[in-house]
Amino acid sequence: MAYGAHHPVLPPHPDLGLARDCEHCLGWGTVVTRDGDHELCRTCQPDPGDGESGLGFAS
Repeated sequence: MAYGAHHPVLPPHPDLGLARDCEHCLGWGTVVTRDGDHELCRTCQPDPGDGESGLGFAS
């Protein structure tokens, strides 16, 4: 058994149609945090509280 093995964390899956003209994420739909994590862009991606499911990010 290997100890310390980490499974890769996949970046979130943004809606690229919504991200297309976003100036904040430059059309990628995700941004990189100061910690190096990928998060959905809060400017163009829907908030999970508005009825969309599957598009979650930390508040």
